[in-house]
Amino acid sequence: MKIQIRNVLAAAVVTAMVAGCATTGYGGGYGDQGYGQPQQQQSGMSRTQKGALIGALAGVAAGLLSGDDATERRQRALVGAGIGGLAGGAIGNYQDRQERALREQMAGTGVDVIRQGDNITLNMPSNITFDFDKSDLKPAFYPVLDDVANTLRQYDQTIVEVAGHTDSVGSDAYNQQLSERRAAAVGNYLMSRGLLRDRFILIGAGEGHPVASNDTESGRAQNRRVEITLVPVRS
Repeated sequence: MKIQIRNVLAAAVVTAMVAGCATTGYGGGYGDQGYGQPQQQQSGMSRTQKGALIGALAGVAAGLLSGDDATERRQRALVGAGIGGLAGGAIGNYQDRQERALREQMAGTGVDVIRQGDNITLNMPSNITFDFDKSDLKPAFYPVLDDVANTLRQYDQTIVEVAGHTDSVGSDAYNQQLSERRAAAVGNYLMSRGLLRDRFILIGAGEGHPVASNDTESGRAQNRRVEITLVPVRS
């Protein structure tokens, strides 16, 4: 089954580019805007150059990150649970209606609704989901997630990938763990609203998939986010 593999490949391209570029890191310290002692800068592309490159390519890296294998496993679980799949033109029509419902519900909340092919991604910035360097959901965000859960309950023929993201300040390991905790916080809250656990894929993306340059505070703020990507179950 092919499920918007272009986005996954594009994300891999960006990650590979970043992996090949030496940058200034920060040791051991708090995620998002942690504090630590700068390590020695190595040769290669500078932090500013890398940020500009990522900022230019980030648009194609957003969206589904878990890949075909994970979505196929979830699809098999859903079929086993009696959730039927969609085919042909029914897929686009189904996602059109779900997208319309989500745009109405998310209007004015600060959550962006992004359509990429048959997939729908909700981009939830950390300023409305989490306090700085925390993975506990802000109570004011509960009603927004309740609205998302209501739509997911109505449109149950979708796989739900919840991906946590951070900026690049702080150690890679800390940012990875923080992104995993944030994805789990959002995913577990949605599942607690009566949604089938077999629909969910929770993934910590760390700092590897920025949507803006990490060289500015505004860019780092955009990179600190949770994305919920809704993938139709195909027959």
